[in-house]
Amino acid sequence: YENVCLHYYKKQWGMTPEELDPSVAKRVPVCISKDDRYFHDPYQGIPLEGYTRMIERILDNPLIDVRLNTPFDKQCFEYENLYYTGPIDAFFDYELGELPYRSLTFDIREMDTPQFQPVAVVSYPTNYDFTRICEHKHFLNDVSDRTVVSFEYPAAFERGKNERYYPIPQEKNQTLYNKYIEKAKKFKNIHFLGRLGDYKYYNMDLAVNRVLTFFE
Repeated sequence: YENVCLHYYKKQWGMTPEELDPSVAKRVPVCISKDDRYFHDPYQGIPLEGYTRMIERILDNPLIDVRLNTPFDKQCFEYENLYYTGPIDAFFDYELGELPYRSLTFDIREMDTPQFQPVAVVSYPTNYDFTRICEHKHFLNDVSDRTVVSFEYPAAFERGKNERYYPIPQEKNQTLYNKYIEKAKKFKNIHFLGRLGDYKYYNMDLAVNRVLTFFE
């Protein structure tokens, strides 16, 4: 507990495990074996050409019009259905209060070495200010003379200064989210989805499953 959980939580969340919902700890597998994988699902994988290419192919549909750098204003366009994946509290102009999040700062470095670390992700629960280092070439088994790594530094989310990454699982935050959902029920054709719309931590498999299940 002290070697891993306690100090990692303090860095990642800015609070101790006791201050968070038990679902956070439940995400971390505890295994007594030599299997050092984080996930123990029988089938594991990522898109063959990476997530960027996957999203590009989704957006390449002729029925999709992509508008970048366009502030969202629900009053400015017509729709049969709106699938909103932004912050639900922002949708309602923070009328009931602001939902808290944790953010991240990435220090991305190019290095003149074929390999920086033996695996894709190495966590640093106690020492250093960063929580983990990712070396991305391991995900797709790329071979190259150089490499790219990213150091992840947790930070408090501040509106207008950084991005929302992790909803903070606490009972008081869930209560506030539930109040926003009650307000949302009066809009029959507006649907809230994703980490920000659902105020829920999703891994990619769960995020994809959420959408497929919703449309079914």
